[in-house]
Amino acid sequence: MTADPHASGTLWQGVWDGAAERLDRALLALLADAEPEVSRSRLKSLVEAGHAAVGGATVREPGRKIKAGDQVSLLIPTPVPATPVAQAMDLQVLYEDAALIVIDKPAGLVVHPAPGNPDHTLVNALIAHCGDGLLGIGGERRPGIVHRLDKETSGVMVAAKTEPALTHLAAQFARHSIDRAYRALVWGVPQPRTGTVAQPIGRDPRERKRMAVVATGRAAVTHYRVLATTADVALVECRLETGRTHQIRVHMAHLGHPLVGDPVYGRRRGTSHPVHRAGQAFGRQALHAVELGFDHPSTGMRLRFVSPPPSQFDDLLSGLGLVVPPALEIRRDLA
Repeated sequence: MTADPHASGTLWQGVWDGAAERLDRALLALLADAEPEVSRSRLKSLVEAGHAAVGGATVREPGRKIKAGDQVSLLIPTPVPATPVAQAMDLQVLYEDAALIVIDKPAGLVVHPAPGNPDHTLVNALIAHCGDGLLGIGGERRPGIVHRLDKETSGVMVAAKTEPALTHLAAQFARHSIDRAYRALVWGVPQPRTGTVAQPIGRDPRERKRMAVVATGRAAVTHYRVLATTADVALVECRLETGRTHQIRVHMAHLGHPLVGDPVYGRRRGTSHPVHRAGQAFGRQALHAVELGFDHPSTGMRLRFVSPPPSQFDDLLSGLGLVVPPALEIRRDLA
C-alpha cells in the first residue's frame, strides 16, 4: 500500500490481489511491512470507526469480503496525546526495550488515573519516562497496563509500549501462563501449610467497596505455601493463576489469615496486640510482588524478574521475630 500523510493521520491505499478475504485480514496483510505494529484488533476498531473504504465507499464491517482487484484504503489517525499527562517521577526500571518496560513499583503509587487519583500515577510517570517510545495503543500515546498492583502493594510489574505487545501479554495473562509470586505476612499459621484457594471473588453484597468470596463472583485461584512462622504470624508465598481485584487479600482473609496491616480485610480486634501495633506502624497491607515471569512478545524468550521486598517489609518481619531462612531470601542479582 502507498501512504499519503496529512494532518489527521496517514491514508494508506492499495489494491487487493489475493483470494476473497475479510477486510480486516486483508488490511493486516497489506500493511504487514509498512505498519507492523498495527494489530488486527486495532484494524477492526478503525474499520468500525469509519476509517476504511473499498472502491471509494466507506465500509464499517471488518468482516466485509473483498476480492482481487478491489481498491482498498485506510486512514490511520495520528495518535493523540493520552488524557493522562506526562509527569516525571523516579522509577526503578528493571528492564526496558521497544516493546515493554518492567518496573519495581513502590508502595503508595497508584497504577492508573481514577476518581480520587487523577494524576501522579504510574501511567503518568511512564508517559514521561518513555516519551516517543510509546508507539501508540488504541490511537493514544499511553502505556498498556495489562495487570495492576494495589496502591499500597509494592513490587514488580510490566507495562506494554506497543499495541502488539499489549495484545500478546494480555493473552498470556488470559491463559494463565504468567508466573506471579508474592510474599504476604499473615495473622496466624495457615493449615495445611501448602494449599490452593479456588474460590470465586466478586463485590461484597454488604459493602460494595470491598471484594469477597461470593458464589456469583469470577473464578479465582491462589496457590500458597508457608515459608516461615512465629506463634502469631506467617510469611506466605502466594502464586496466582488469576488476577482478581484484591485476590490474595480476599483469599487469605477467607482462610482466616488476613494480611497484617490490611485496613480493609484485616482483623479489627485485639488492637493492643503487638502484631496489630506493628501492622499499624507499617501503614499498609504486608504484601509485595517478588517475581514476574512471561514470554517476550517479540522474541518469545522467557523472561523472569524479581524484586526483593523493601527494607520496611524486612524490618516488619524482624520486629515480629520472624526469621527468613537464607535459602528463601530474594536477591535481584541472582535472578
